[in-house]
Amino acid sequence: MKTASLSGSSRESVGKKDADALRVANRVPGVLYGGAEQIHFSVEEVQLNKLVFNPDVFKIELDIDGKKVDCIIQDIQFHPVTDRVTHIDCLEILPGKPVKVDLPLRTTGQSLGVMNGGRLELNYRRLPVRGIADQLPDCITVDITPLKIGDNARVRDLKVDGLDILLSESALLVAVKRTRAAMSAEAGMEDEEGGEGEGEGEGGGDE
Repeated sequence: MKTASLSGSSRESVGKKDADALRVANRVPGVLYGGAEQIHFSVEEVQLNKLVFNPDVFKIELDIDGKKVDCIIQDIQFHPVTDRVTHIDCLEILPGKPVKVDLPLRTTGQSLGVMNGGRLELNYRRLPVRGIADQLPDCITVDITPLKIGDNARVRDLKVDGLDILLSESALLVAVKRTRAAMSAEAGMEDEEGGEGEGEGEGGGDE
């Protein structure tokens, strides 16, 4: 899993009025939990946005007034109208203790079905997983090369060491769907084959 640094300041008072004042100053209130104590802090909105609005998932080295803690973002609250981040919850990473994160799901290779006119359908952008933070990959990949039209890949088809995927083994990850273009191409091929057969039959009759 990729790493990033984030600097914050501890909050002297906790409450709605204080949180609103922080947001006006373009800072985002947050809480760090999972360790010996809960710590309330705030971070610069622009710095946090670089991590939140990013396709990757990060292990964060959070520096709060000079005290550094490794953590991951567990929950993010957004403003319902502006989509600005209004609050974050961070979980402290403890040695040997598994964490839950949503890792990006990415495809590799070129699908045979797509090259033949099918449409690739990705049902998940991220997968919920559990594992030791230092052992988690940057993303989970599924090879779509062998997938023909009508084929799919499910959780059971993935082989990733060191983590548990928190979905049913039958959960559908990616599929190659039949399209009208592919159906038309198949129909055209059948017509051509039928026409050739008719031509051969007619030729045999003339003899």
